[in-house]
Amino acid sequence: MYIENLALNNYRNYDNAEITFSNGINILYGDNAQGKTNILEAIYMTATTKSHRGSKDKEIIEFGKDESHIRTDIKKNDIGHRIDIHLRKNKSKGIAIDMIPIKRSADLFGMINIILFSPEDLSIIKNGPSERRRFMDMELCQLNRIYYNNLSTYNKILNQRNNQLKEDMYGKNQDILDVWDSQLIDYGLKIIDERDNFINMINEIIKDIHEHLTNGKEKLKLIYDKNVSKENFSIELCNKRNIDIRLMNTSVGPHRDDIIFMVNDIDVRKFGSQGQQRTVALSLKLAEIELVKKIINDSPILLLDDVMSELDSKRRDALLSSISSIQTIITCTGYDDFIKERLSIDKIYKIEQGKISV
Repeated sequence: MYIENLALNNYRNYDNAEITFSNGINILYGDNAQGKTNILEAIYMTATTKSHRGSKDKEIIEFGKDESHIRTDIKKNDIGHRIDIHLRKNKSKGIAIDMIPIKRSADLFGMINIILFSPEDLSIIKNGPSERRRFMDMELCQLNRIYYNNLSTYNKILNQRNNQLKEDMYGKNQDILDVWDSQLIDYGLKIIDERDNFINMINEIIKDIHEHLTNGKEKLKLIYDKNVSKENFSIELCNKRNIDIRLMNTSVGPHRDDIIFMVNDIDVRKFGSQGQQRTVALSLKLAEIELVKKIINDSPILLLDDVMSELDSKRRDALLSSISSIQTIITCTGYDDFIKERLSIDKIYKIEQGKISV
């Protein structure tokens, strides 16, 4: 699969812009704050309906405008498709596939598979647990629409339960909490199952990748650090109910899960060097690429957002050697010598103040 064309209207600093991509290596270069990342964000939204920056729709629409539009033409299994996303300030977004509106965001997942690698991803190891949960969720949502539905439903139930805890601060309406607890457990168990499988699949791939990056000196293993086991979910939720009522928040469930990265049996987040943490983050992205290939029997689209300057030569070599067969869109401040020497670049665009030029 690959993206053929992207058109933006009233999107951040783009009034009207259109760009045609090669199915190989594409370079977007220019000074900082010119709009390079905005293009990658629009592509990411095409696959996930969300900004990788966590921005709300109204923040993405060009200042002073009420609406924004993204049109993406893709080629998948030699068949062309068009994806339209319509952002509106005061309404929910509209999405259409091949000019046919869809009612659920879940229907878009799987149309294209995007892997984004940015400098922020290099900190995924040392950041908080929410970043690592987001990594699992975004990949699983692209690969499994059922997971997306289960996660969305779980989050709605969680919000309802938390609202009930706030409204009933003395715990007088226990029967209502019983209803939310039953549903929370039902969907929470499904999420735990899928995350468990995901971590197991990543571990099968990442071990060899990390050993190669470290010349066989380090063995990497991911541990799915469940907040609660499947067997104890119901019991723990019941046992913590009085605490939840007092704190007006749900303290038990997969919304508090984490991942532990063990290098040679040592928690690299707590005791690893910055270099080790960066190598683990790179191993994770390379493993993500291979996992997607394995599951969908096709190559994902790789977005590299100014990440090359953050990697040393060895890590750059490892990353560049993995992208020869997949469409890659790279942003950088200048198409540096190492890119020109190591990559067969198919298209180069200059981005300047929301304008795209060859």
